[in-house]
Amino acid sequence: MTRPDRAVGVLLGAAAGDALGVPYEYGSRPLPPVGESPRMLGGGLGGYAPGQWSDDTEMACVITRIAADGADLRDDAVLDRVADGFLGWYADGPADIGNQTRAVLSGGRPGPGSAERLRQRAVAVHARTGRSAGNGSLMRTGPVALAHLGDAPAIAGAARAVSALTHHDRHAGDACVLWCLAIDHTVRTGELDVRVGLEFVGPEWAQLLDDAEQATPGRFASDNGWVVAALQGAWAAVHGARSLEDGLVAAVRGGGDTDTVAAIAGALLGARFGGSAVPVRWRRVLHGWPGLRAPDLTRLAVLTAQHGEPDGEGWPAAPTIPSYAGASSTTVAHPDDPGVLLGAVGALRAGVADAVVSLCRLGAGQAPLDGVRPEDHVEVWLVDRDDANLDLPRVLTDAATAVRDLRAEGRTVLLHCVHAETRTPTVAAAYGAMITGTTRAAALQRVLAVLPSARPRRSIVEGLLAGEAE
Repeated sequence: MTRPDRAVGVLLGAAAGDALGVPYEYGSRPLPPVGESPRMLGGGLGGYAPGQWSDDTEMACVITRIAADGADLRDDAVLDRVADGFLGWYADGPADIGNQTRAVLSGGRPGPGSAERLRQRAVAVHARTGRSAGNGSLMRTGPVALAHLGDAPAIAGAARAVSALTHHDRHAGDACVLWCLAIDHTVRTGELDVRVGLEFVGPEWAQLLDDAEQATPGRFASDNGWVVAALQGAWAAVHGARSLEDGLVAAVRGGGDTDTVAAIAGALLGARFGGSAVPVRWRRVLHGWPGLRAPDLTRLAVLTAQHGEPDGEGWPAAPTIPSYAGASSTTVAHPDDPGVLLGAVGALRAGVADAVVSLCRLGAGQAPLDGVRPEDHVEVWLVDRDDANLDLPRVLTDAATAVRDLRAEGRTVLLHCVHAETRTPTVAAAYGAMITGTTRAAALQRVLAVLPSARPRRSIVEGLLAGEAE
């Protein structure tokens, strides 16, 4: 179950990096002083709202929505769909768009043959300007890896084909191939190795990667609108990052094209640390064209990685999960905070609370809950199986923090999983310890007293206790 989490991380990590970098793009806002972290403040070159992603993720969404159907991104008809999607996005008037991408898409015509027409326009731009190695195709390339996981030649071919729709220069295609193959390797193995794709690209890339590993992202800031410097800046941030958040902060602090470099880095960081590593405080506010939020990216990523096929219960495409039928609809008050209701998935009904923290998979029609703002329905990637979570202590703490933050905003909160047997009591215990200052073990005993039917899995409880100091 860790591989799907890493697949989700490709999209969520890129979107988070994008939105985190937006406020600081090319100095549109000064970077915070040392000791303070960048924040999703909005603004930037496109006047974005806080947490809103930019053209980096918008164009990735075009690709992902097509790949989520199981489409082969090397197929001519599918590439026409991608080209039409880019043109439709451009027609919607994006708040920000790179000059090279604008030059190719302006005047483009959708319909049969649109991919070839865009490629020809990209060739013409290159011939006219003598350059077309901007970072605009690398920033959106993550979904290509998910569409062809485990098939290196297919990934390389698709990455180059999708890049060529707007960027003719070989270095742009090379960068997309290299990054997609690194994402593929990391999703499948959990190991970072950006050199796995060197056989598919020009010989100069080995030294370029060596140079990035000896530098900080800031070394490439003056030129990171160029695809080579953007990749080097992203790899400098990813290489040796202790966490997803650590890597994204480093990418943004590097300066220059902050949203794009952080989006590029975020796709690979997410493949390493998982979507569950994107903090809830970021996921709550993440949103953007075409009207999507973090849970939508989660569902699209899972479907893309599964070649468009839902699992045996129809997740994540089905409106509900059939096996959840009959789950209890009752709730009990948290022993340390009556404003937090504990229950099973059957309690997920309109009017039960102002906010929801869901600790289990939900059908596409179950969230956000009617009457609850989308940003107040938090879905946490937490699997009730042994060794199925990438960083269980951190996820439990993050979920408890989400409850605390929602309560601080004056919300009543429903905290639930499928049957309130393992995940609900353990997160409730983490929250109880957080607000009372008692140990998690003591808080868990208080929770179990009000949930007597709960039988929390030992490995999950061990993760709870391991996170005591966090």
